[in-house]
Amino acid sequence: MRLRYAGACRVCGVELPAKVEAIYERTTKTVRCVSHDVRPAVEPAVVEVVEPAVVEVVESGTAGASARREFERRKAKREERIRTKHPKLGGLMLAVSDEQQSTTAWDIGALGEERLGKGLDRLASDTLRLLHDRRIPRSKANIDHLAVTASGVYVIDAKKYRGRPHLKIEGGLFRPRVERLLVGSRDCTKLVDGVLKQVDVVRGLLDDDVPVHGVLCFVEADWPLIGGTFTTRGVQALWPKKLYPKLQAEGPFTADTVAEIHRKLAHALRAA
Repeated sequence: MRLRYAGACRVCGVELPAKVEAIYERTTKTVRCVSHDVRPAVEPAVVEVVEPAVVEVVESGTAGASARREFERRKAKREERIRTKHPKLGGLMLAVSDEQQSTTAWDIGALGEERLGKGLDRLASDTLRLLHDRRIPRSKANIDHLAVTASGVYVIDAKKYRGRPHLKIEGGLFRPRVERLLVGSRDCTKLVDGVLKQVDVVRGLLDDDVPVHGVLCFVEADWPLIGGTFTTRGVQALWPKKLYPKLQAEGPFTADTVAEIHRKLAHALRAA
C-alpha cells in the first residue's frame, strides 16, 4: 500500500516517506520495506522428542493361588452336594463333619506355599527376583516357587509335612545304591522325582551357563537343632532359614542378567 504518513521499517529502520509503497502490518500496526526479506535472526531450534523407554513390569504371581482355588472348589462342591441331598439337616451335617483328607490336603499345601512365599518376598531385590505358582506348559502340574538369583535359578517345592525328613540309603557294595527320602516313617521319594522333572523343564528354557538348583523346602518339619539338611540326587532338602542365605549368596550374574532371566521364565511359565 502507499503510506499515508511517513514511517520507518520495523526491520531495518530505514525512513519511509509518505506515499511510498510499503507493507502495513495490522497486527503490530507497523510498516516494513516491500523489498525487505523478513527472516528471524536466529533459526528456531529443532527439539528432538525422545519417547520414554517402556519398562515391562513382570508380576511375580501369588504363592499357593492354584492350590487355594482347588481347595475352595472342592469344599464348595461338597457343601452343595450335602445341602442338596439333605435340605433340612445339611447345615448341621456340615458343622459336625470334617472335610475329606483329599480336600484338606489342598488346604495344607496352599498354607505351606503361602507361608514360604511371604518369607521369600521379604528377600526380593534387584538380584533376587521371584515367581510364584507357575504352570508347566502342557501339564496340570505347577512349580511352587522360582527364585532367580545372582548364583542361578532355584526351583523350590514347598511342603508342609509333619515328622523329620531324612535320607535312607540302601545297597552299596554289592547291590545298586538306592536313596530314599523319608519324612518320619513315610516314604516321600516321589517328591524328589517331582522336583527333578521341574528342574528339567526350567533348564530347557535357559542357556546352558545358567545353573538350575532343585530344592525341597519343608516349612513345618521336625528338624534337628544341629545339621539336618541333606542332598539327594542333586535336590537339596532343608527348611526356610537354611534356604534364605543360599538365595542371597553372591554370584556371577548382574542385576540386569537376573532381570532378563526372570522375564524369560515369566513369559514361558505363566501364573497358574
